[in-house]
Amino acid sequence: MKNVLQILVIAGLLVSFSAQAEEVRPGVLRTPDSRFENLPDYDFKPNYVEVQGYRIHYIDEGPDDGEVMLMLHGEPAWSYLYRKMIPIFVEAGYRAIAPDLIGFGRSDKPVSMDVHTYQFHVDTQRALVEALNLTNVTFVGQDWGGLIGLRVVAENESRFSRVAIANTGLPDPQTGSVPSGAFMNWKRMNQRMIDAGDIPTGDMIAGNTGDLSLKTAYDAPYPDPSYKAGPLVLPQRVPVTRDDAGAAENSAAWEVFRRWEKPFLTSFSDGDPITAGGFVVFQEQIPGAQGQAHTTIRDAGHFLQEQKGEEWAETIVEFMRMSPN
Repeated sequence: MKNVLQILVIAGLLVSFSAQAEEVRPGVLRTPDSRFENLPDYDFKPNYVEVQGYRIHYIDEGPDDGEVMLMLHGEPAWSYLYRKMIPIFVEAGYRAIAPDLIGFGRSDKPVSMDVHTYQFHVDTQRALVEALNLTNVTFVGQDWGGLIGLRVVAENESRFSRVAIANTGLPDPQTGSVPSGAFMNWKRMNQRMIDAGDIPTGDMIAGNTGDLSLKTAYDAPYPDPSYKAGPLVLPQRVPVTRDDAGAAENSAAWEVFRRWEKPFLTSFSDGDPITAGGFVVFQEQIPGAQGQAHTTIRDAGHFLQEQKGEEWAETIVEFMRMSPN
């Protein structure tokens, strides 16, 4: 009888898993659409493009002929993070595009952490920009959105006209510009999550922002831990030594930015220990950052889009008005 009960329990778990999991091909999962229904303030039409055999989801709102705002989220968020900013950009007449990185949000999710290299995410986001044929783009990035997006910008200069970043960085171990001690503490904590096989995506963002209602939305992309390879491993992909993957490529990107004369704005928040002071290197070394109205977003932590998204969006709109093409 005991063995029968065990079999029934296991069978029930398998049925439950198969009802939620969608394996589009071996090693690649796709979150069921039902997971994204009725999320607060997130009623944007989904759009998709195929890149390297993966389906990437992106929000695309506003006029087709408007100047493009390309917003990249970071770890462990997804495009939901920009829902407060998108309407402000659209109201100002811009075309607002916010993709989900592969492994996040409504995009496909490779189950192997080996897939999620720094270069993989740079390559696939560059491919998205090319597939949509985006030009005259203002890049907006935070956290890993900056690490990935700044590389895409530097390696595709002609497609981008401005940059606006917050709470991010572009580590260059070649020059000694590496993440802070606070980040290294987070990296060690993250390794324990990898060892345990799970990362509490919703709890992390809800706890950081002090808004417990956010948990459901940031857990939505992940029916179970098998979907979380991307969020789990990305902190380990930040280059902190010269031998790390991405170090040489980041150094090459910095060579581009040290001669970058297009408008470049920083708007870091005052309550993020991970990136505190990270704006200095951008302001000091990038020609296009000289004379810009850099600002500090007060009373906000790492995920400032949640706590001060409207304020950051208005800051960027003013930046664009002051630096027309």
